Amino acid sequence: MQVLNLTPVARQGGGSVKIVATFDIELSNEVRLYGLRLLEATDGKRFAYAAQAGNRRSATFSRSLSEAITAAASFELEAATANDLSQSAA
Repeated sequence: MQVLNLTPVARQGGGSVKIVATFDIELSNEVRLYGLRLLEATDGKRFAYAAQAGNRRSATFSRSLSEAITAAASFELEAATANDLSQSAA
């Protein structure tokens, strides 16, 4: 599994769940998903949400796969924002 093209979101929205990043993911050599969102609840818990086609999700994930996707995207987000913070501090 590899996170591709993760982009932190500057305008996160004003609801109880905020969008913190968008990303694509390669689940295997045969499967890639595009336009996923990494969301964060007010308690700090994050979760991945599949892209939508109209008002329906285009994919759903088992709990274990969702947790793995969320962990991978969170790791990439932390790496991306830590890099941004270290450059702005210099």
